[in-house]
Amino acid sequence: MASRTTHPVLDTRALNRATLARQLLLSRAEMSARDAIAHLLGLQAQNVKPPYFQLHARLADFRPDELAGLMESREAVRMVTMRSTIHTHTAHDALTLRPLVQPARDREVNYFRKGLAGVDLERLAELARAFVESEPRTMGEIREELLGEWPEADPQSLSVAARCRLPLVQVTPRGVWGRSGGVRLTTVENWLGRPAGEAQPVDDVVLRYLAAFGPASVKDMQTWAGLTRLRDAFERLRPGLAVFRDGNGVELFDLPDAPRPDADTPAPPRFLPEFDNLLLSHADRSRVVAPEIKGRTWTGNQAHCTLLVDGFLAGLWKQEGNEVTVELFGKASPARKDEIAAEAELMVTAMSAGPEAPAKVSVRFASIHG
Repeated sequence: MASRTTHPVLDTRALNRATLARQLLLSRAEMSARDAIAHLLGLQAQNVKPPYFQLHARLADFRPDELAGLMESREAVRMVTMRSTIHTHTAHDALTLRPLVQPARDREVNYFRKGLAGVDLERLAELARAFVESEPRTMGEIREELLGEWPEADPQSLSVAARCRLPLVQVTPRGVWGRSGGVRLTTVENWLGRPAGEAQPVDDVVLRYLAAFGPASVKDMQTWAGLTRLRDAFERLRPGLAVFRDGNGVELFDLPDAPRPDADTPAPPRFLPEFDNLLLSHADRSRVVAPEIKGRTWTGNQAHCTLLVDGFLAGLWKQEGNEVTVELFGKASPARKDEIAAEAELMVTAMSAGPEAPAKVSVRFASIHG
């Protein structure tokens, strides 16, 4: 027991720099988009554009057509996985991570059991699979098909059951930069032309999570995955892991050779889209979000684009054409504002859809957010 009380302590800044290094946010990585998506275990993707902005913030020389090409060639797909949210995954992870989190999706269906009275879920999955594999369908079409079999069931509950019981992917052109398309769904096996593999071993996924989000607690990973009862996996791996504690005494695990930069390592400004996993994948988010500004990235159900300054959440931003408006939570020096403006200009230029460079980028600093 004594050995567990003497682990080195990592303060908030040390955790911040370590996490930014794993997230490729201390400096842009010379890495392909596909390798980055795999390293990060997927990109949060409720909306179409955020994965593109996430990769721009992390990769040197990234251009939207790189990810668009992966989507069109089916090397990357959009589907529901962790936390019952849509992620962009590599094809391999789409086939093997979804089975890992399937128990959580099965539990989710139970919340809707009242609206599914009399519905045979095995039969539902069989019917829905045949329907979407004949051709990609909208969720409304899936719901209507299932209502034909169970007209007394709650329509929304039928939709949830189909989404949870089947590994549905959003087919292109949805998710392709510069193109438009509504959500049409088929199974991941049908879209990729091969069967789903066995679920990735949970121990392997723990190691991958630590590589991308560590140092982290058991609860941190459970928050990221939307799974419970992961303690046993961490205990099996404990002999080969580095163990620390945070300032509150919470035990943190890490890969022994993973980067843990000095707490004073410079962290450049980074513009992140709404729904970036950096802000969503730990039970304790104080390594990036100061307690006094917790919750300020949302208004009702609307998530805002966020700005990191010195590695921490420092404001919000929005883009309209070639103008970027930055709303800071606190004061910033003129030099710091220059750094933020330069990063904004880089983002707008890199993410320009046209072949020509955009007109001059305008960066406006709004009044300090209350």
